[in-house]
Amino acid sequence: MADLLVIIINLILTNIAYYYLPVTFLYITPVCSLKSVLLYAATDCSVWFTVAFTFDRFVTINCQKLKIKYCTGKIACVVLGTTSTLIFLQNLPLYFTMEPGVIINNVPWLCYTKTSYFTNPAWIGFSWFDQVLTPLLPFGLVLFINALTVRYILMSSRVRKGLRAQSNGENRRDPEMESRRKSIILLFAISGCFVLLWSVFVLEFFYYKFAGIVIISEAEHIVQKVGLMLQNLNCCTNTFIYVVTQSKFREQIKNAVKYPVALIIHSMKKQVK
Repeated sequence: MADLLVIIINLILTNIAYYYLPVTFLYITPVCSLKSVLLYAATDCSVWFTVAFTFDRFVTINCQKLKIKYCTGKIACVVLGTTSTLIFLQNLPLYFTMEPGVIINNVPWLCYTKTSYFTNPAWIGFSWFDQVLTPLLPFGLVLFINALTVRYILMSSRVRKGLRAQSNGENRRDPEMESRRKSIILLFAISGCFVLLWSVFVLEFFYYKFAGIVIISEAEHIVQKVGLMLQNLNCCTNTFIYVVTQSKFREQIKNAVKYPVALIIHSMKKQVK
């Protein structure tokens, strides 16, 4: 849902609407200010949900006792709900950084970032906090958690193979290792895409912040746009990864596609009777 909101708000309501619906209520200042807040919140949710998923896989694979209490539907709802609420509250101040570009018939139009956002120490501190919170901290957490997961898997795999070899002396299918392998594929597909597609944005952040660049060249502008494109692409990949790696997810997709057809056939049969 977070990924879908990013696509709807950023690609449809912002980029596509800019070219095909140039004069709509979407460009009234309070509306576009709220749209910006929702876009940043949805993007941050997408990132932090990736962190939550990575930690969930870590607990599933590494912490068998904690897994029983933590890896439940109830805990998942609590984690996602709490994360969404905190992220929305954290992005809410962005609403007050916008000002209208023009006022027509007492109606403010367009959204421009206030000059004070770049000069006021409080807003500068908020900007740093926002950038560190997303995506720098998630970037580091995903890499760290994955490193711990890989370390545990390598150690447990060697121990398990040794015990199985001593117990039966022959190679047989190990359902536990196959289950772990599937979890690892899903884990690294999602977190790997996140790290890869956000890497340009992260490198760009360090480059601009520590180099102190204010005016960018044409080449730097292109790199900036590529970073944003890859960032948006990250919000489009998770669904496809689930489809490829999860048999239950594929089954649910098939049921969703078949349901309208089955409903129509059922209605036709009732009419014939």
